[in-house]
Amino acid sequence: MAAMTTHLNVVSAEESIFSGLVESIQITGIEGELGIMPGHTPLITPIKPGMVRLVKEFGEEELIYLSGGILEVQPTNVIVLADTAVRGEDLDEQAALEAKRQAEEHINNPSADFEYAQAAIELAKAVAQLRVISDLRKNTK
Repeated sequence: MAAMTTHLNVVSAEESIFSGLVESIQITGIEGELGIMPGHTPLITPIKPGMVRLVKEFGEEELIYLSGGILEVQPTNVIVLADTAVRGEDLDEQAALEAKRQAEEHINNPSADFEYAQAAIELAKAVAQLRVISDLRKNTK
């Protein structure tokens, strides 16, 4: 017996990252963690910088980093519209570590043109990328 699936599209301003059947989706909405299964109630919600964990048809998992965006759940499909979306295995750990270091430095040593909100956003994005990289390592061991 085949598992129930729904169609998922993950797209960013630059490209389509994923399009296919999935058994489940885990994503962080503005209100908290969401688990989306086939037949989920329709909804539209902003999403936070972080990871979407897909369980594809036949149980294979994939991790995708999102810089934020919108999740739309319809009866027959799910769409993730992200500002930036990167497959987990394509993330650059050194670049994420450097972005985290720079954001922390800006927060700890504010300059005249310092914007705390922007530095906090950059820090959240870098930490989210590093979390995806860490989760990928755990899954491949």
